[in-house]
Amino acid sequence: MNVTTNYNWDASEFFEALTARNKLAIDKGFRFCRVSGMEGFQEALASMQNTKAFICVNEVAQGYTSLDNSPITRRVKTVFLAMRHKIDDMKTRQDRFDTLREIFRQFMTVLIKEKTKLEGHCVELDRRISFHEIDEYFFSGCACAYFSIAVDVHTDLRYDERDWIK
Repeated sequence: MNVTTNYNWDASEFFEALTARNKLAIDKGFRFCRVSGMEGFQEALASMQNTKAFICVNEVAQGYTSLDNSPITRRVKTVFLAMRHKIDDMKTRQDRFDTLREIFRQFMTVLIKEKTKLEGHCVELDRRISFHEIDEYFFSGCACAYFSIAVDVHTDLRYDERDWIK
């Protein structure tokens, strides 16, 4: 039996490359980092006091495997965006959110092309990607937002005797 390897899309690599190539991200001083969930994002913000803007990817994915006729494994990747501002400066805070929204929009223009490329590897990105702004009490002095991408990978679930002890 010839069992195929399941393809895994590296969201961190993808968004790190976007951060490095995006003119707005470069102009605004965004720094890319990998994190482990919301707690890891908060730790990254707290530990990098000299960085004013962040794009962080959480590759520790939640998901499921579907056991139907075309089995897939769904993994959800989360991308966090943040920009520092003076704590009580609400105008600057609003400007920061405008920048986060524009970074998201620009990233989506590239993600559309990536979606087409991934389909050739039997990987499908959910077409609905929600953008969420995090309220002001999440991390004082920082405008924060995130979006999540559901990634469906066609999964080879054929039984192979060589995987088991008799």
